[in-house]
Amino acid sequence: MHLDPELAAALDGMPYVGLADPIRARAAMKDLVRALARPASDGRAEVEDRAIPGPPGAPPVPVRIYRPRATPAPVLVYFHGGGFVTGGLENEHERCLEFAGEDGIAVVSVDYRLAPEHPFPAGFEDCCAATAWAHEHAEEFGGDPGRVAVGGGSAGGALAAAVALRARDEGGPPLVFQMLLYPVLDDRMAMPSMRTFTEPPLFNSGDVRHMWRHYLGGRTDVPAYAAPARAGDLSGLPRAYVLLPQLDPLRDEGFAYAHRLIVSGVPTELHHVPGACHGFDGIMSARPGRLAFEEQRAVLRRCLFGRLDSAVAK
Repeated sequence: MHLDPELAAALDGMPYVGLADPIRARAAMKDLVRALARPASDGRAEVEDRAIPGPPGAPPVPVRIYRPRATPAPVLVYFHGGGFVTGGLENEHERCLEFAGEDGIAVVSVDYRLAPEHPFPAGFEDCCAATAWAHEHAEEFGGDPGRVAVGGGSAGGALAAAVALRARDEGGPPLVFQMLLYPVLDDRMAMPSMRTFTEPPLFNSGDVRHMWRHYLGGRTDVPAYAAPARAGDLSGLPRAYVLLPQLDPLRDEGFAYAHRLIVSGVPTELHHVPGACHGFDGIMSARPGRLAFEEQRAVLRRCLFGRLDSAVAK
């Protein structure tokens, strides 16, 4: 199993975000985001930073709202990755700007609280509050409350899956779609890919152990809203798209979750990418990253607008 040559060349010399020390990890994540940054969109979306009401008794949640020109637009509530420990609104700025400016989707990007200072359920509750707010206030930023989706990569994928579970269980916002990009799903770390991918690039099984230690804060009663693979029933969830890179410690838990969604009757698209690593879709200088991102855009257009068109990366 070898990393795609274009990805390998692009990652050569890139900052490595290990999660053992959260302070160092956050500094390294900022360096990585700068290194991977690409030119912004041409301004076809309005961007606003604001704070919205948080969960009961908690501080407001910072969000960045991307409003497309054509409204009312479907709404994507997006959660950044970073192992529950690092990251912020800048992580996904170019991605969200393109979803809004190029694809006409209203995006609410959520700056949820991070572990270990704020272990589960703090970040999860922030994401639930932001999703409920986006549904209730969609018309304020040109959104359609009848077409609200959630999405995210890595830890953000875990949060998207967990928010979808909570919305189903508690009669929350009627979500129409969940986009799970190499999602974190299972704290038990028992799958073969977890034992195989023990070295960098970008993310490895050692990082996964540190991530869960920080996020769970030592708790042993791990609920499905923290680790969605623990959910006993996946029926009744919104349509899903799951992206899994071959060289990712999270690969097999993603396969297992996608399979369970399928057999539970949830319309699910699953894409496994040979030669790709965790987070590869953020590497636009490599063709696998460009293709994966263009596919995400096409899936969102298809699921939120009913469009059958697709873009092809060169």
